[in-house]
Amino acid sequence: MRRLMPMLLLLLLFAPGVAPAAQVSDQQKVVDGARRTLAQLTADKTLGGPARDLLHKARAVLIVPQLVKAGFILGGEGGDGVLLARDAAGNWSYPSFCGMGGGSIGLQIGGEVSRIVLIIMTEPALRAVMRDEFKIGAEAGITVVTLGGGAEASTTANAGADIYAVARSKGLFGGIALQGAIIAPSTGWNHAYYGRDVTAEAIVLRHAAANPGAEALRSALARF
Repeated sequence: MRRLMPMLLLLLLFAPGVAPAAQVSDQQKVVDGARRTLAQLTADKTLGGPARDLLHKARAVLIVPQLVKAGFILGGEGGDGVLLARDAAGNWSYPSFCGMGGGSIGLQIGGEVSRIVLIIMTEPALRAVMRDEFKIGAEAGITVVTLGGGAEASTTANAGADIYAVARSKGLFGGIALQGAIIAPSTGWNHAYYGRDVTAEAIVLRHAAANPGAEALRSALARF
């Protein structure tokens, strides 16, 4: 009987339905977080309406579900996000991963930034974001407007902006200062998620990669 026990344990371990659940990858966590962030943004009573209107006309969207502050005054901030674009037929691409960071990202209101959404309105802005390193505020001809409490007034006064930014902190939306923030593609994360080397341009513009884990996020964006 004692000899049979190890054999029985091995059979139970590898039996169908008993194997440990697969661990969710870091990339999938960011994709799922982006979907939740989008849902929270568009449901907000103050910013939801203007954001939905902008998303209906958007060329692309970049969502950072969690921006971590490493310090208060002299610290840095950073987070992982996803970039998706809409083609001429209205279909959203699969996500290309990117990183966002910079010591000058700061709040215009109190609190700690946890989520950021960039609604990209123009082709030049999308191309700029996809480059190896895009620094907000340093790109000539690219206008970035932050939406705060007066979201409708902001969108009206800054009609024609290339990028609209929204931040959510501790359950509240508020304005942020993004000047100097850097956005860069995460080629390693793209490889991990799609199983091969694929550029941001190939994913976002040519729809050259797919992963079923992103279908829920694409479906959420398809409503706009």
